[in-house]
This record gives sequence, structure tokens and C-alpha cells, in this order.
Amino acid sequence: MQILFETPRLLLRPFHAVDAAGFYRMNNDPAVLRYTGDQAFASLAAAEQFIAQYDHYEQYGFGRWTLLRKTDQTYLGFCGLKYTPATKEVDLGYRLLREHWGKAYATEAAKACVAYGFDQLLLPKIVGRAQPANPASYRVLEKIGMQYEKSFLVDDNLWLQYGITHPNPMLKTI
Repeated sequence: MQILFETPRLLLRPFHAVDAAGFYRMNNDPAVLRYTGDQAFASLAAAEQFIAQYDHYEQYGFGRWTLLRKTDQTYLGFCGLKYTPATKEVDLGYRLLREHWGKAYATEAAKACVAYGFDQLLLPKIVGRAQPANPASYRVLEKIGMQYEKSFLVDDNLWLQYGITHPNPMLKTI
């Protein structure tokens, strides 16, 4: 499986069928999903189907990526970029199995994904979103240099949006 890029402790690569069990376990932990707005997978087969049908790499040239610990290639979760055509925004997202929280993996991966987005993809701007009740998540966004932009409601849940722009202001939007 192709490693897209790495950090001192992490490997990031496209989703692959072997990720389904870890993805299923992660997305069935209520604590992990508490601030995401997502639903748990109904079954391992549903996680497998999600991965098989994930088409962001083909459509946009990037997406969310599997996050592995470099020393032993343990599945940690995912981190990456997602283009939303309706808003014409690229969103940074991350999610880790609960046993890997508090180890700065999300910050390390998020920083690398933003660098990849700017250096390799030449994206003009990247946003990140978190709920105010989830300070660990929005602190990751702050640590990687994102600035608060706005608050908004989705399904009666308040969200904070942060953003960071490419240091070259000559880049055009997607």
C-alpha cells in the first residue's frame, strides 16, 4: 500500500480495505462520534462498503487518509482533506481511536496535512471545524495556525470554523 507522506511518528496513506475493522471500531465508539455529527456504521460490512466507495481521491486528487503509527503500522484513525463543492471549501478532518487520544497524533497529522495541501496541492485555503464543547479538537486547529473565522448551526449544534490561507496570496480558489 502506497504511503502518501509521513511525519516523525506517523504514516498517511489512502484508505484501503484492511482499514475497515479499525474504522468500524473507531466509528462505533460513542465518545469518538460525540462531536462529529456522524452515525456509527451498522456493521463491519458497512465500513468496508464506505471504504470501497470512497471516491474523493479520484474526484479531487486528495481526501481523508488512513493514519498509521510508523513504528508498528497500528491503525490510529484518519486525517486529511475533503473538498465540499457546495461551499467550495477544503476541510481538514481527523478522528482517532480513543486509546490514541492525548498523544498529539492529531496535531502532528493535521499539521502535515495542511503542509501537504499547501505545498503539494497548492490549495489557497483550508478550514477546520469543531464544536465548542470539544476543546481538544479546536485546540488542534489553533496549534497548527488556524484562526477562528465564524460560528454556525447545523442541526441545532453550534460549530466553530477556523481557517488558514496559503502563504502565497497569488493562488486562486479551487
